[in-house]
Amino acid sequence: MSQVNYAAMSDQELRQYFLRHREDKIAIRVYLDRLGDRPRNIITTVDAPDFDAKIQAAILKQIQAADGG
Repeated sequence: MSQVNYAAMSDQELRQYFLRHREDKIAIRVYLDRLGDRPRNIITTVDAPDFDAKIQAAILKQIQAADGG
């Protein structure tokens, strides 16, 4: 069996790999480790008075980023 180079895979490639090779527990661990290492962006807290506005602004920002604008 050949060695798999997880580090050479992009996040998307690694995700596709572990979805096709569900028995490869190392692949899922590497993917989850990558996700866990990313900084978390806290948008708001549930008791913030402008909770709805902050959530809506964050959603709009993601939509605009996905649309390329």
